[in-house]
Amino acid sequence: MADTKQAEPRGAERKAAKLAKEIKAFAGQHGGAEGKLAHIGQAGTRIVLVGEDGGWGDLVAPSYAIAEQAAELAGLTLHEEFDGEFAAKVVTGPYEWTRMAGIQVGGPSNS
Repeated sequence: MADTKQAEPRGAERKAAKLAKEIKAFAGQHGGAEGKLAHIGQAGTRIVLVGEDGGWGDLVAPSYAIAEQAAELAGLTLHEEFDGEFAAKVVTGPYEWTRMAGIQVGGPSNS
């Protein structure tokens, strides 16, 4: 039986350490943070971060394994789902509502 596990790209440990540093910086600015990993196809894995203050952002890792390693190095609590309780921590402001309104029926056009 063939081994289906893919080899990690060159510099995987260094990339995970860099992402962990960015996760820690985000957590420091937002009173702590929790996260969710999401596959985004060939582009890699998105690390969605939600701060204790409701601030949010994301980072992209080249693979799921590197994202997991970065989260572990940073001490990030990961959620299996972006469920109601976790999603309710996200605070949106005028910027997000303006951006979202452009894609809603009756919202401002994007042109």
